[in-house]
Amino acid sequence: MRLILAAACAVAISLAFAPGADAKGCIKGAIVGGVAGHMAGHGKLGAAAGCAVGHHEANKADANKANAQPPADRK
Repeated sequence: MRLILAAACAVAISLAFAPGADAKGCIKGAIVGGVAGHMAGHGKLGAAAGCAVGHHEANKADANKANAQPPADRK
C-alpha cells in the first residue's frame, strides 16, 4: 500500500513540475493526417506524419514573421 502511495505521489510531483508542451500546428496536422490516414487504412501513421508536418509548417510561419521588416514610414 505504501508503495502505491509513494508511486502516486512521485507521478503527481513530476506532472506538477513538467514543462508545458509546445504543440504549434501539431494538433491540426494530426487531425488532418489522421483523417487522411484513416481513408488509406493507416490512421495512426497519418496522425504522426500530420503532426510532424503541421509542427514544421508552424515553425516556418513563425520564422517568416520574425524576418519580416516593418513598413517604412512615408512622409
